[in-house]
Amino acid sequence: MSHTLGVVMDPIANISFKKDTTLALLQAAQRAGFTLFYFEQSDLYLDGGRAMGIGRPLQVFDDPECWFALGDSNPMPLGELDTMLMRVDPPFDNEYVYSTYILEAAELEGTLVVNKPQSLRDCNEKIFATRFPQCCPPLIVSKDMARLRAFHASHKDVIFKPLDGMGGSGVFHCKPDGSNLGAILEMLTANGHKQIMGQRYIPEIKDGDKRILVVDGEAVPYCLARIPEAGETRGNLAAGGRGEARPLSDKDRWIVEQVAPTLKEKGLLFVGLDVIGDYLTEINVTSPTCVREIDAAYGTDIGGLLMSAITDRLKQKG
Repeated sequence: MSHTLGVVMDPIANISFKKDTTLALLQAAQRAGFTLFYFEQSDLYLDGGRAMGIGRPLQVFDDPECWFALGDSNPMPLGELDTMLMRVDPPFDNEYVYSTYILEAAELEGTLVVNKPQSLRDCNEKIFATRFPQCCPPLIVSKDMARLRAFHASHKDVIFKPLDGMGGSGVFHCKPDGSNLGAILEMLTANGHKQIMGQRYIPEIKDGDKRILVVDGEAVPYCLARIPEAGETRGNLAAGGRGEARPLSDKDRWIVEQVAPTLKEKGLLFVGLDVIGDYLTEINVTSPTCVREIDAAYGTDIGGLLMSAITDRLKQKG
C-alpha cells in the first residue's frame, strides 16, 4: 500500500545537493514508495479549524544538476496525508510556533507529524539537554549578570551562548582571565533581559563536536565529528568546521541510552544529539542534519531507517 508524505521545508531550489539532509530523507521516502508533496512554511494555513496547505506533488532525483521536480499547486487538507515531515530550519520564532499549531491540527485528524509538533515547541534544543544532568557538563541558565559572573569565577573556562542560536552563532568562549566577560554578558543577555546558557568549556572540542543521530530511540552507529578551524572553539559546519565520520564510542552509546526513552515518549522520531568529549551539550529536534556525510562515509541508509520507523507507526495506526 502506497502512503503519502508531505514535507514542510525551506525552498528546495536553494538547498545544497551534496549536504542537505531533507533531500536525503525525501529520496529515502520515494524509494520506500511514498507519494511526496511539497510545502513551504508560508503555504500552511487554517480554514476554520482544519489544517490546510498549498501543496505541490514532488519528485526527487539523485542528480546534482536537477534534484527535484514540482507539479501544480493546489489547496490540500493536511489531515488527509499519512505523514508530514517538519524540516524548516531555525530560527525558532513565532512563525515557526504558528506552523506547529497548524501541524498539530493535522495531527488531530490522524496525520503522523515528524517530529511531534508539541515536542518541537516544548524541547528547546539547549534547555532540553538539561533534562539529563548526568550527561551534561556543569552549566547554568540565567539572565542574572552576577550569577553568570559567579559561574565563570567558579569554572574559569566557560562557553556562553544564546538559547535560540543556531550554527554556532553567538557562541563565546570566556577564558580564565575574563577578558571581555562584561561586554559578552551584556550583549547576550540584552543587559539582563534575556536568559542565556553557560557551560564549562570542554577542551575535547578540538577533537570535534559529535553529531549523533537517533532514529525512533535507536542510535545510528556512526556520528559526524565537526572539527573546528584553527583558532576556533565552534565545530559547527556553518562556522567553518570540517566533518569527519566516526563510529560511536561506548560513552556516546551510554548517552543515547539515557536520552532515548524520553525521545520516544515525546514522539521525537528523528533527533540529533551534540556530544563534546563525554558530555551532551544540545539535543536538536527541529531539523537535524549530517545524514549525507555519514551515509557517504559508511554506506548507511539513515533516511531508510526513518522511513521504516514511520511505516511501522502507520501500520500500528491501521
